[in-house]
Amino acid sequence: MDNRAEVREFLMTRRARLTPEAAGITAGGNRRVPGLRRSEVAALAGVSVEYYAKLERGAIAGASASVLDALARALQLDDTEQAHLLDLARAADGIPTSGRSRRRATKPAQPRPSLQWALASITDAVAVVRDQRQNLIATNELGRAFYSPVIGDSGRTPNLARFQFLDPAARDFYPDWDRFADMCVAIMRAEAGRDPHDKALQDLVGELSTCSETFRTLWAAHNVRTHGAGTKRFHHPVVGELVLAYEELALTAEPGHVMLIYTAEPGSPSADRLRLLASWSAEHCPHDLPVPASGAEGRTAASLSKSSAIQGDKRNHEVDEK
Repeated sequence: MDNRAEVREFLMTRRARLTPEAAGITAGGNRRVPGLRRSEVAALAGVSVEYYAKLERGAIAGASASVLDALARALQLDDTEQAHLLDLARAADGIPTSGRSRRRATKPAQPRPSLQWALASITDAVAVVRDQRQNLIATNELGRAFYSPVIGDSGRTPNLARFQFLDPAARDFYPDWDRFADMCVAIMRAEAGRDPHDKALQDLVGELSTCSETFRTLWAAHNVRTHGAGTKRFHHPVVGELVLAYEELALTAEPGHVMLIYTAEPGSPSADRLRLLASWSAEHCPHDLPVPASGAEGRTAASLSKSSAIQGDKRNHEVDEK
């Protein structure tokens, strides 16, 4: 696959961010480029300047594992960045990654009944399944209530990236919006490197690049990351602020699909609010609610009316934190 532009921009942005001091190099005067020079990266990696220049032009096909490892060390790549570099090299060599076949744009498949049963068995935590294109393809009952601002009322599959960058409601749902935006794009960039033939992902990137300047800027940075585990802060329209820990679990039966489980620290105000949201969900969310649309297109007048109603419920069910 001709992914030379991707390789070139990734290596250039990694080189530009690495200072001579961080690389243990004595910096001279008259430096015309940010970060390291090509000759300095070549010396650190133990390759010729000509060969490194060839790699940075995007001609990475055929590069050996030892060269890629040396390059990763020279540029001080973290584990996710090194994996991304290997994915780019495999794609250049025409080797599929992660056992995935080449895909055309398709509608998200319906989740297996057994997967939905597994999600339904999780009752005290938010549990959702997300595919490699940021689509929410399955949720448990609490997950439907939690992601109600994303799901909306339309018939389109909810997509976390579209919600993040195209729906003004995301600024309220994600108090740390800038952090979430950076994470979202970095995860998508890593996925694009793993599966450069995913037409649906390419189309999503094109759509967001056209509609969001912030997305374009973040995408051009070529940062990559994995989700893994951590803590996030949300502001839910029903119960207010939630600070939740998350764990990401890969679904081996569906390469590229992950299950995300959000829980609150026991005894915390967020745990009380999560229980309140579960109680509200039992009263207001149909058990057989299908997964509907997200983003600006999914936030109809009906959903805004629903938001007004749930604000009334919030006032009737305030949590006493004293």
